[in-house]
Amino acid sequence: MKNKITKKLVLSIVLSSIVIASFAQVTLKDAYKGYFYIGAAINSPVFSGQNAKAGELLAQQFNSTTPENEMKWERLCSKPGVYNFDQADKYVDFAEKNKMFIVGHCLVWHSQVPNWVFSDSTGKPLSREALLERMREHITKVVTRYKGRINGWDVVNEALNEDGTMRQSRWYKIIGEDFIEKAFEYAHTADPKAELYYNDYNIEMPAKRAGAIRIIKNLKAKGIFISGVGIQGHWHLPSPSIVDIDSSIMLFGQLGVKVHITELDVNVLPNPDNFSGADVSANFQQKREMNPYTAGLPDSVQAKLTQRYVDFFKVFIKYKGTVARVTTWGIDDNMSWLNGWPIRGRTNYPLLFDRNFQPKPVVDALIKLVK
Repeated sequence: MKNKITKKLVLSIVLSSIVIASFAQVTLKDAYKGYFYIGAAINSPVFSGQNAKAGELLAQQFNSTTPENEMKWERLCSKPGVYNFDQADKYVDFAEKNKMFIVGHCLVWHSQVPNWVFSDSTGKPLSREALLERMREHITKVVTRYKGRINGWDVVNEALNEDGTMRQSRWYKIIGEDFIEKAFEYAHTADPKAELYYNDYNIEMPAKRAGAIRIIKNLKAKGIFISGVGIQGHWHLPSPSIVDIDSSIMLFGQLGVKVHITELDVNVLPNPDNFSGADVSANFQQKREMNPYTAGLPDSVQAKLTQRYVDFFKVFIKYKGTVARVTTWGIDDNMSWLNGWPIRGRTNYPLLFDRNFQPKPVVDALIKLVK
């Protein structure tokens, strides 16, 4: 009798080990196949091979990717008429080699654009017509180069203020609000098969969301192609509310566009002056109390981070068919921009994989949601 019990116990342990090993081999991209793409933003050390471990992790766990900076205007064309596609080409080659859904980021933005773009040879501001032509030339050259290779483009990035009004960028001041329409028209002409997105942060918040809805409705009313909206998802442990995220996905979906969570991360550090959003120009002074986890993330905070991501993904899963892609802004904690923004020199823990490229408890929790 004792021998039979022992055999049953051993068999149970072996079977449990097989189940655990099998489950451990499930990747995020495999788990969410049939739901949405799982993406990550990458930088040149990843796609050039300098950060080989991050590249291996990307290929293993993700099936979509976005370039952090290599396709922004200042990187592609820092001087008039002089284009450098070296890094952008390497990014696309790397993504193709790993059979990923490839996103181009971004064509028209108020930041990381050389000053010459808005000025003539004497330094005076361009006319509306001249700036439109400069925009058309840039979009056409870039999108045509990667026609049939890049699957979707962030066409216009961050055109709204927090209250939903138009940001007073130089694009807006010189051209007018229809700079958005023109950008989408030029991109669609250059590659009619590419997906085209409007991308912004805090558009899960009601006032700014209303501005994004206005933009999408306007484009659709004029017959201008737009396939999706990007909710950046630079979020925090306490905010925004799940209700606001849920409502936003529902409302955007009702407009007939797909929703992409494009730059997801969760800031676990104290928030200076109740700051929110993703304005790259923000810069706050470093203080000791603003950087409390230099020795590692406490288990209690790790648990909150896990639950926060689980709550997000429950909403994303709920809107299967509307949510097309969930992309984290980085692969592992070490490469996150939140280590240096909005306060330089901090140690943050916003992503799904730690500084040693190991999955955090959140990865297992997210896989279990769909298994």
